[in-house]
Amino acid sequence: MRIAGRLALMPLLFLWPAAASAAGAAAEIHHGLGESLNPLWIGFFVLMLLAIAILPLRAEHWWHSNLNKFWVSLALGLPILALYLLESPSSLVHTAAEYTSFMILLTALFVISGGILLTGDLRATPLTNTSFLAVGTLMASFTGTTGASMLLIRPLLKTNSERVHKVHTFIFFIFTVSNIGGCLTPLGDPPLFMGYLRGVPFSWTFSLFPEWLAVNLVVLGIYFVWDSLAFTREPTAALLRDKLMVKPLRILGNLNWPLIAGVVLSVAFLDAPYREVVMVVLALLSLWLTHADIRRGNHFTWYPMIEVAVIFFGIFLTMIPALEYLRAHGQQMGVTEPWQFFWATGILSSFLDNTPTYLTFFALAEGLGLTGNIPGVAIPDDILRGISLGAVFMGANTYIGNAPNFMVKSIAETSGVKMPSFFGFFGYAVVILMPIFVVVTLVFLV
Repeated sequence: MRIAGRLALMPLLFLWPAAASAAGAAAEIHHGLGESLNPLWIGFFVLMLLAIAILPLRAEHWWHSNLNKFWVSLALGLPILALYLLESPSSLVHTAAEYTSFMILLTALFVISGGILLTGDLRATPLTNTSFLAVGTLMASFTGTTGASMLLIRPLLKTNSERVHKVHTFIFFIFTVSNIGGCLTPLGDPPLFMGYLRGVPFSWTFSLFPEWLAVNLVVLGIYFVWDSLAFTREPTAALLRDKLMVKPLRILGNLNWPLIAGVVLSVAFLDAPYREVVMVVLALLSLWLTHADIRRGNHFTWYPMIEVAVIFFGIFLTMIPALEYLRAHGQQMGVTEPWQFFWATGILSSFLDNTPTYLTFFALAEGLGLTGNIPGVAIPDDILRGISLGAVFMGANTYIGNAPNFMVKSIAETSGVKMPSFFGFFGYAVVILMPIFVVVTLVFLV
């Protein structure tokens, strides 16, 4: 496992020179071909997003193969690659730098968090379950929503294994730990890290604390009431088994906590390529120092990271003309207010992946030509706030809104939890989350 892990990271090492050569370019706004670009070129980006949204539902077995995902990304990305090699190679260099940084961050957090194992079986009381969600919500902003989800989902499943009424617990887990919790730092959710690479200061996301706190308190409060009612309906035999099977929580792989702190500090204080060098070194240290039994206990495999790498290879390539066109023509789109950006970004993030959606509306906001009041960013604070909250919060609305959502669903179903269908889960989001997002709009964005 350790040797395979090091080999899997080797391609990222060869990308360091690209990141270094493009470090200066990454802070600029690249208009490239935007002014003269035929909008039909945006069709490749649309097809890429539709493939991500539809194929997991319509061709699940075929889409499960990462090789098939790669062929889709390559087929849709090659025309864009050819166009920009001929017409605007600097845009490709800029995109390669962003892709490199993006993948190194996700890989580092995935590897290091995968070296921390929680074991044990607590009593599955409403207070215990709510505490799991609250801790995960806080962790998500610093270990990433994927890292926090993978760290906590199995001990939460074990804790609730004796409960009969428990599906709602994992629905709320996706709402909070896999999504809403991740908006306090650029490490929390991939869209925010892409904003950081586009010049948003690391500390800017701390300003989202009021929205983060308000939404999480409301969602956790609803969950506590829901689980308390469900707890009263549990059979006496289930509650007795739950009491008899208690084992104290134990945390293994604690040496990885300082490595996570190192990732946070490298993102906060270092620029490319030094930031990427430090993150790769920290990931390699985790692979080297963490006992293999810990990763086996976490069911650690490279499949999720390979999946992210091949899908985002296609996304990063196909989105180049879309982003440049939006920057050049953003004033003609009619989306100008923070609440409009919140709902437009959020609705698309619900049915597409929230990272490309964030970048799409980030580029649209740049195209408005407004005066920014954030150093290094040509977007007003209130509009960036709407984009960021929409991408992070509404990624919770469906299984395909954010990468951890499907992973949590799959792990829960493997453990015998009958999770709702795609539209069933969306129904929960409409009833529980949408009214909260309306209040967020009225209180924070109008």
